[in-house]
Amino acid sequence: MGIIDDLKMEYRIGGITQRLIYWNIALFIPVLAFSICKIFHVDISAFDWSGNFYTGDWFSLSSNIADLAWKPWSIVLYAFLHSGFFHLLFNMLMLFFVGRLFLTYFTQKQLLGVYILSAIFSGFVYILGYSFIPAFTGHIAGLTGASASVMAILFAVTTYSPLYEVRLMLIGYVKLWHIAVVFLVLDLINISIENPGGHLAHIAGAFFGFVYIKLLQNGTDLSKGVSAVIDFFANLFKPKKATPFKKVHRNPSPTEKAATKPLKDITQKQIDDILDKISKSGYDSLTKEEKDFLFKVGK
Repeated sequence: MGIIDDLKMEYRIGGITQRLIYWNIALFIPVLAFSICKIFHVDISAFDWSGNFYTGDWFSLSSNIADLAWKPWSIVLYAFLHSGFFHLLFNMLMLFFVGRLFLTYFTQKQLLGVYILSAIFSGFVYILGYSFIPAFTGHIAGLTGASASVMAILFAVTTYSPLYEVRLMLIGYVKLWHIAVVFLVLDLINISIENPGGHLAHIAGAFFGFVYIKLLQNGTDLSKGVSAVIDFFANLFKPKKATPFKKVHRNPSPTEKAATKPLKDITQKQIDDILDKISKSGYDSLTKEEKDFLFKVGK
């Protein structure tokens, strides 16, 4: 198998954290392509509708609430777009870190729900901040990046398990709430120095993560709404199954049972062993034969 097949397999068997990272990278590819074109002075005026692809009017979340009327998708889409390579790299590293911590306690659907809902909540806080905070009013800005959603996931885990210990390179073991507080303090300090709207969105994301866990502990799971909407559209576009023909049941003979059961057990055991190996050492630890086997079974 080649690199493309490896990536397909990792996407298929990976969790929602890996898929969110894939989606963010996929949406960054046009940004990279347009940036390369500009470096080599390639005329892209016919395609670049906004004049600036990644922070342009079509895709970023505008601080002007009236802009939501003609681009309502931006209230969610901005959380999957990034303005540069290092912006993307840092956010994806943080998403991978906090996503794995979150999934220690919660489900894949809850992680996706927090990511999307916190993006929406932080987006509206960002718009309201530019509408009512005196230091922000009078300015029009665009917001991109997954940072607010990452902060929400970090603070959700921290609220649920603040004393969880994390080992950091060159520092050693620190409690999770220490990391969360450092990020929050940095945002509070920098909100008056640079990128005030971005830091305001980060703080809003942190607040949403805290509130999400408190409501969850009281029996209200906000992420269920996101799951219901996604399931509705997923079922809407699923091809309808044709009416099956009437089946005639025939009990297999003892000889057929003896021939098929051991083979099925062996195949399942191989799958279980490979999945255990992935969970312990990662997908890259598999041999070529194991990857080929898993790819065939996945089909």
